[in-house]
Amino acid sequence: MARILVAGGSLGGLFVANMLLRDGHDVRVIEKVKGSMNGRGAGIVSHDALVNALERLDLDVQSTLGVLVPGRVLLDGSGNALQKLDMPQVLTSWSRLYQILLEAFPAERYLQGVAVQRVEQDEREVRVSASRDNSELTFEADLLIACDGIRSSIRQQVFPNTQPHYAGYIAWRGVCEESLLSDFTLNSLFDYFGFCVPADEQIIGYPVAGPNNDTRRGQRAYNFVWYRPMPQGDELRNILTDADGNHYTQGIPPHKVSWRQIAKAREDARNLLSPQFAEILEKTAQPFLQPIYDLASDQVVSGRIAIMGDAAFVARPHIGMGVTKAAEDATAISDSIRLYGASSQAMAAYSEKRLRAGRSAIQRARWLGDYIKSADSSSKSIVHRQHLMVNETAIDLGRYSHLSTFKENEHFTLNGIADPKN
Repeated sequence: MARILVAGGSLGGLFVANMLLRDGHDVRVIEKVKGSMNGRGAGIVSHDALVNALERLDLDVQSTLGVLVPGRVLLDGSGNALQKLDMPQVLTSWSRLYQILLEAFPAERYLQGVAVQRVEQDEREVRVSASRDNSELTFEADLLIACDGIRSSIRQQVFPNTQPHYAGYIAWRGVCEESLLSDFTLNSLFDYFGFCVPADEQIIGYPVAGPNNDTRRGQRAYNFVWYRPMPQGDELRNILTDADGNHYTQGIPPHKVSWRQIAKAREDARNLLSPQFAEILEKTAQPFLQPIYDLASDQVVSGRIAIMGDAAFVARPHIGMGVTKAAEDATAISDSIRLYGASSQAMAAYSEKRLRAGRSAIQRARWLGDYIKSADSSSKSIVHRQHLMVNETAIDLGRYSHLSTFKENEHFTLNGIADPKN
């Protein structure tokens, strides 16, 4: 039995902590946020690999995981269906997965309000210095697994040259309750994975569980993500500034988004999007936004320390694989420790498995997001983009790779963005 410390108690951290605990290790999770994180995030596209990770934990939740959609629909600006595609998928939510994984992990091993200050290691162990309620804490472990997000404090110490890079656009996000929507929107959009693709923009949406993870008809919600180009400069600064003039460089908290920016987004939606999506924007209680980043690591292991999930790679959301990728990272770590024990050799084996997967995810996501900054608004270009988005966005490559036109070796550099291996 090894002592394993997991830094980060979100979905990735809970996946790996549950797996390692089931393998018989002494696992503790430290999370800097206090209190329940339920309600964070929004919709999540489930992939077979995500379901497989849950089944590995004996969590048979397929029937309650989320909402099944039969396929996809592309809407034009008037709300007419331009294209339909049969592609069954289950759409779940951050809250649902968090509930499942948190309930599976012993509460006494999940420590909240713990902020990592410093990490050190030698050939025998890793030592983590942290603070909690103005008290200093020290943790000692055989291995440290860091899954503390895109701004990982552990990655900053171990791999300080690996930093997120702004992609040049933002995403408006939100969840609208099913009961608020008109019959027109419910009948033409709600039950589908929906798309609308104005020039140089894209909005997608799909049904998810509603409040209290309720998946009954009438009690669900519709999750949307609206991508909009926004170069660095005054416009980006303004949208990340709240109504009191406070600026949030790394991303503005949902409740701090200025009402003026929300009002402008709703007005733009009425002018640019299908009426169904415009209605959803109008009736979402608290739309929020996020700047879109790439994060590509060229190392994920240093001795007895491994980084995983969003601490290691953040691909743009177009591939819909952030949580699935974290689950696959967790599986790779568990498999490597089963084979080599809690050792630097196990961490090296994990690195060999997952570096290429992370790079491939970054590459595919850049390919899908490249059109947002395109200056080509010709009808031919728009039709191509529409077809590309409906057929390629957030598909389960294990099921639908035969539909994809993506060629990995042809698209490793886009818009002057360097190969993430370099």
